[in-house]
Amino acid sequence: MTELQACLEDGQARAIIDVREYAEYAAGRIPGARLIPLGAIERRAEEIDRSFPVYVVCRTGRRSGEAQRKLIALGFTDVRNVAGGFLSWRDAGFPIERDERAPWSLERQVRFVAGLLALIGALLAWFVHPGFVWLPALLGAGLVFAAVTDSCAMGMMLAKLPWNRTYDEKARPACDSPNAQ
Repeated sequence: MTELQACLEDGQARAIIDVREYAEYAAGRIPGARLIPLGAIERRAEEIDRSFPVYVVCRTGRRSGEAQRKLIALGFTDVRNVAGGFLSWRDAGFPIERDERAPWSLERQVRFVAGLLALIGALLAWFVHPGFVWLPALLGAGLVFAAVTDSCAMGMMLAKLPWNRTYDEKARPACDSPNAQ
């Protein structure tokens, strides 16, 4: 992390790739970082300049570690994981950039949708039919599963919504085959 900060201060050439989702990236990022979400890293690797050190960053360092392994497997020779991720960078007081009109973080969106579904299920169970009690129960089970497996299906679905995607991702064809019409 301090190595990257020194590179930024010295103006040294490097590539900074942020592998988080758009909402996270828009809310705060390392200056000069380019967004290539982890799910697209292999498909978009040709966009990364191999002639410079490549720094990969995510929120905490877990996804960027995975991106580092994928890029090395693709033949990149100098890929560095930013230890501690964006949270450590921000907490160290290093400069950050953010979009003025960034969407809510995915975590906040998940809390909102989960709370809304639980509330709707409880109200439907109270006023319409007691069988609707299963909606908040299933939601609770899903949240427990997400915590145990450290994954979030709801977050992955929300990340695909239009306000959580960059313009380039919206315009990109569904099939990335060069022969796609």
